[in-house]
Parts: sequence; C-alpha cells; structure tokens
Amino acid sequence: MSPTSTIGHRFIIEEPSTVMRRSPKLLLFFLILVFGITFPLWPNSPLKVVSISFHGYGTNYYKHLRLDELTNNLAKYRNRMNLFHQIFSRDDPNHLVSLKAPHPSTEPGIMFVQTSDELNPSPLAKCAVESAARRNPNKTVYYFMKGFNGNISAYQKPEFNAIPLLSSIPNVVILPLNLDELFSSTRLADWYKEVDPDMEEYWIYVLSDACRIALLWKYGGIYLDTDVISLKPLEFQNFICAQSENGANGAALGFTRSHSFTEMCLTDYVENYDGEAWGHQGPDLMTRMLKKWCETDNLDNFLDKECKGILYLSSNWFYPIPYTNWEKYFERDRWNKNDIENEFSKTSGAHIWNFLSGHYETQIKGSLSLMEYFFSKYCPSTYKSLPK
Repeated sequence: MSPTSTIGHRFIIEEPSTVMRRSPKLLLFFLILVFGITFPLWPNSPLKVVSISFHGYGTNYYKHLRLDELTNNLAKYRNRMNLFHQIFSRDDPNHLVSLKAPHPSTEPGIMFVQTSDELNPSPLAKCAVESAARRNPNKTVYYFMKGFNGNISAYQKPEFNAIPLLSSIPNVVILPLNLDELFSSTRLADWYKEVDPDMEEYWIYVLSDACRIALLWKYGGIYLDTDVISLKPLEFQNFICAQSENGANGAALGFTRSHSFTEMCLTDYVENYDGEAWGHQGPDLMTRMLKKWCETDNLDNFLDKECKGILYLSSNWFYPIPYTNWEKYFERDRWNKNDIENEFSKTSGAHIWNFLSGHYETQIKGSLSLMEYFFSKYCPSTYKSLPK
C-alpha cells in the first residue's frame, strides 16, 4: 500500500484510561489494535494528513503530519520517543511504553566510533557527527563511544558538552561501544583477547580500524571517521574512496551487511596483523584488499567506476585536500563563499586528517578559514559552542 491518502482523514489517539496508563503491555496492545484496524482502510492519495494527539503525563503533544512526512522523518520521531522513555522510568506509574532507540542491527545508518574513553570529544568530532545528521536528516546517525555507559542523563552540562549537544539532534543516537560484543562471532574476537593494548604504539587507531570493519560486516551502512565533515547527503551503497594515486583509504566506507569484501578484510586484518606499521590495518588494508578484489595492481583504472559491485570513488569525494596539504584547512582569511563552494562542489565529505591536524592548536572562530566556513555552515550548533 502506498503511504498516502485523502485530505481530511484524521486519526486521533486520545489519552488511555488509568488502567492502560499503568499497564504498558496493555497499552501497547491497544495501539497495535487501533492501527491494525485502521491502517488497511486508509485511502490512497498523496495529501493525507494524520493527526496524532497525546494528552497527559504532564504535557500535551499534538502534531499534524502528512503521512509521507511521517515516513521520511521516522528516525527523528523515534529518537524523540526514546527521550520520552528516558523521562518516564519504569518506576513512574504514568510510564507509557518501554521504547528502544534505533540500533544499526535493525536500522542501518551512518556510524562513528570513539575508541578512546574520552567523553568530551573534540569540536571536530562533534562537527563530524552533527554535520552527518544535518546533511542526512532521514538517516539515523550512530555514535559509538567506548567510555559511554548508555545513560544520557548522567552526562549533563557543564561537565559534559558533546553528549548533551549531540543527543539533542533528533536523528543522532549515542551508544556504548562494547568491544567484546562487537567482535563476537567475527575473526577479530580471538585477536582482541590476545592483543596487549599497552604494547601497541597506535592502539587507538588500529582499534578504530578493527571496529569499522566489524560494524560494517555485522550491520551494514556507512562508516565515517570523526574527522570527516559531511557536506552533502550520502547514499547507502558499497563504496571505497581513493586518497591518493593507486591508494585507498577507510575513513569513509559504505557496505551492505555481511558483504564478502568486509569479510575478506576481517580475515586479512587478523592473519597479517602488524600494529607497529602505521596504516597497515587502515589505508594499506583497504588498498591491498581492493586490489585483490578487483584483480589489479592499478586501482586508478577503476576511479569513479564499479569493480565487482564496489564503487571506487575518486579522491575529491572525501579527500579533496591531500594529507600533505592538511594545513590548507586552517589557513586564515580564505573565507570567500563562492570560491569555497566551487572548490568543494564535488565533495561529499572533507577529511581533515586529524592524526596530523589534531596537534595543531588554533582558534576557528574569527579565522575566516575553511574550517570556520565548514563549522558555521554544516555544524552550526558546534560552531556556536566554540570559544571566541
């Protein structure tokens, strides 16, 4: 059935009885029954308006929505309902229904990973998550944080800033990063048990390399590094992006669940693990696996083409400025809107090379740099929180 209907058809859900309010399971049955009866009867037409009204629980909530708008903004409203779940605890006699936040296992989306225990990530990380959410309002954006305990209310201002800011964005869901759970049932499970983080020079980075492959293999969707600022909406598709001549990078990846390529990457990650060589588990892994997948020594032959179902994007998609010129993002007095938009007209996301730029201390506000332009346009909430 098409998600459409005629003008004037309105469905109102009034406040349930006291008994139902005190019995979440009974209320859930009531809601399913109402929609089960009425949904098949809805006529087909593009202009149907649905009115949903909730009364009680200390507030009134009334919203008119076109049904197609309701469908397109599902992630946004699911996140808001998850907030209601946090507000109305199980001990509250007025607790409505126990609602779970979206999860990539059932609703693939855009995924970020914080592999350190940091609970106040950098402004760049906040901007990465916020910009992805704003550029992709109809996709759920998942931010996995290793130090996060799962209780949003435990991280309030002024001690914490990133979690309150990002959790207020309707389609952002912050989740704990449980490494044992993530790596279970993968080739990485034994590797993770045996590896000694204290002996690893680049542990945070090789762990991130492992997490992105496991997330994509287990759930599918899109993975982005926390130093990628999204400039355009992203499509769900199998893709890898070139970072340089005949070299790929894994800062931006897209794959369907249980894809053969990510399975190959998991196997190679473990069998050829070398944590002492910078990039061996990251860009080098993507490069050698893609060469193997495409049966070629020259990946440039496949730029902006599909190779056995994987689209190999040219560098301008996510790496418009090479790592050798990373300072260009921070050059002062470059703010010319037309020049910037022309320069990045074919860019979906700008990788800021945080491994290099993260050691560079500079003030973004007032710099008239590319970074200030990106922050102000693509992550305005983060930009507003920056010091002057």
